[in-house]
Formats: sequence, C-alpha cells, structure tokens
Amino acid sequence: MSTTAHQSLSHVSAISLFVEDLQTAKSFYEAIFGVEVVFEDETSVCVKFDQLFVNLLLSSSAAPQVEPAPVAGRDSGSRFQLSIWIDDVDAVCAALEERGVQLLTGPVDRPWGMRVATFTDPDGHSWEVAQELSA
Repeated sequence: MSTTAHQSLSHVSAISLFVEDLQTAKSFYEAIFGVEVVFEDETSVCVKFDQLFVNLLLSSSAAPQVEPAPVAGRDSGSRFQLSIWIDDVDAVCAALEERGVQLLTGPVDRPWGMRVATFTDPDGHSWEVAQELSA
C-alpha cells in the first residue's frame, strides 16, 4: 500500500447488528442506551454512540452484508461482545435493572483488573459494562 493511499484501519466507524424485530430493537437502544436515531427506513435503524454508528438491520435483509456466509440466528451462540467502559459499574447496573434489563453476569471483579457486568439486547447481542479497578 503506498503512503498516499494509506488509510488507518484502527478506527471503527460503524457496526451492524442483525435483529429480528426492528421496532423492539430500536426501542431497546433508545431506552437503555439513550442513543439518538440518525437514520431509519423499513429494514434498518441506525443509532449513534459518540463516534460509533450502530446499524440495527433486519436479519432478513442482512445476507448481502455477509455473503457468502450465512446470517446466523440468535440461537447460534455468542460470537462477540461489545463493551462500554464506565466509572461506576454498580450504579449503572442498578440503573439498567430499573429499566428492566436482566443482567447475565456481575457485577464481578475480573483478574485482569476490571469490574464487569453483562446483559443482552432483545436479539441476544452481548453487552458488557466495565470499570477499571484501582491498582
């Protein structure tokens, strides 16, 4: 790659999450994360987390995104986890539970120096909230 054509691959700009029910996913992301919808049509809703766009795309419309691989269903198991680093995991977990979110794990201290808790969105995408522990 020449230096004039070099583009950094270290900044993630957008991710797409495949969902079964677009309105349920949209409502969850607005209510739980407080994110703004920046684009919406009949097959997708795009929300913005700071500098990251998360595109909620109907699974039935996702094939062109991942061809030739198949679109995996929710029951295929977790293949990734999205993490949000925060200052107070316990306070955020209490707020999530008040909003009806059921925690899967935590809050728990991990040996790598983070206090974490996890939950899933309505389509099974795994989210982690994490707090760096003092040394």
